[in-house]
This record gives sequence, structure tokens and C-alpha cells, in this order.
Amino acid sequence: MTKTKLTNAITNCASKGEKAFVPYIMAGDGGLEKLKKDILFLQEIGVTAIELGIPFSDPVADGPVIQAAGERALSEGVTLKKVLETIRDIKEEIAIPIVLMTYLNPILAYGIERFVEDAVTAEVSGIIVPDLPLEESGLLKPTLEKGEIALVPLVSLTSPTERIEKIVAAGEGFIYAVTVNGITGVRSSFESKLDLHLQQLKEVSAVPVLAGFGISTAEQVRSIGTSVDGVIVGSAIVQALHDGAYETVKALVHAAKEPLVAN
Repeated sequence: MTKTKLTNAITNCASKGEKAFVPYIMAGDGGLEKLKKDILFLQEIGVTAIELGIPFSDPVADGPVIQAAGERALSEGVTLKKVLETIRDIKEEIAIPIVLMTYLNPILAYGIERFVEDAVTAEVSGIIVPDLPLEESGLLKPTLEKGEIALVPLVSLTSPTERIEKIVAAGEGFIYAVTVNGITGVRSSFESKLDLHLQQLKEVSAVPVLAGFGISTAEQVRSIGTSVDGVIVGSAIVQALHDGAYETVKALVHAAKEPLVAN
């Protein structure tokens, strides 16, 4: 049910002529008491789902803004267990899918079976594990499948066609199309081959394709959104929430509801 909830939330946007908008936030940035406030704010302004980052001491895919947010959360004593407990306690108020973004080590330390049990109780819909390659996904996938939690794959710009097809075939919930080579963070421009990369993913994927990494302005949300089913915005959202710039967040979400017409 939770896997279906995630995919349906994204495809429902298309039926309204909109693109999905998934903000990434760092769980516990500002304390766990702020997490409920941030989730309910984002839900109220119309986001499709929320990618909820788990703070980790060695975040290899994260740029400086998200790393700083993770360090703030760690200084508050935030852990994967505490995040799941927080979501569980407010799940009756959450109507949109929650997707966890965590590295593998916190899951292994937690215990895979126990982690999935607690994620199911918290009604988590999906999980993204950036340091878990396709070849090692069997470590988590069978247990996640029992809990109906989607294992959302990342596909990089450098992945060859044969590998893309394998990753996409195993994909659940949605396909996370990485739009840059490198870590997260604000970008002023993207590689010329990005459109072709996104088009290729759309052609071979049976589930929605969302683009993320580097997207930080309303114009980028609209322009990149024309090629895919929606976008994920991380660093710009994390910084805006930290600064209390809620109008900035609203403008980014609104841009997904009015995508540019593709040429």
C-alpha cells in the first residue's frame, strides 16, 4: 500500500496538469520538535511527498548546505530511531508519502528487520540509500518488500544504457534521476546531455521519473520539469527552512504547478 501511495501521489499530479514537487529536508535540523512543523507546513503548501534526510557523519553525496544541516541535527542528538519515532507519533496528521534518505550504515547499525518494522509502523512509503549499489540491493530489498516500502534507485548521468535499464527495471516508487555529476548543491547550469538522459529514463521506466540534485530556482523547477514527472529540491529548501524563508519555499512549490511548455 505504501509503495502504491508514493507512485500514485506522483502520477496524480500529471492528471492535474502539474509536475510532482518533492522537497528534501534534513530531519532534526533545528531539533526534532521542528520536524513536525516543517512537514505540516510543506504538506499544507501542496508538496507531493517529502524526502526526509537522516543525519550521518560521513555523507558522501551531500553538498555543503546539507552537510551543515546534518551537523546541526547530529548536534541535537538526532538519530534514525528518533526520526522514525517522531514520524510515527504524527503519522495521523501526515497525508503525503514520506521517503527516507539514509546511508546504509545507520540501517545496519539499527538492524535491517527492526528498521523495516519501525519504518512500517511510521508509515514510511519509500527509502533512498545512495551508497547501496544495485548489486547489493538484495541486502535490503526482500525485507522492504515485506513491508511494502519502495527502494527508490538513483540513476547517474554517467550510467551506460545497459546499466540504466537494469536499475530502472528494479526501480520502485519512482526513479531518482541525478542531474549533475557530483554532490548536491545549488547549480547555475546543467550539462547539455541532461535532456537526453532524462528522455531515455522516461522511455524505459514503468514508474515515474523525478529529477534532483542542483535544482534550486523556480525557473529550473519549471524547465527541468518539462522532461520528467517532477523534481526534487534539496539544498535550496534546506537553506530556506533554516533561514525561515517560507515564501521562498512556496515559490519553488508553486513553480511545479505551472511548468513551462516543452518545445
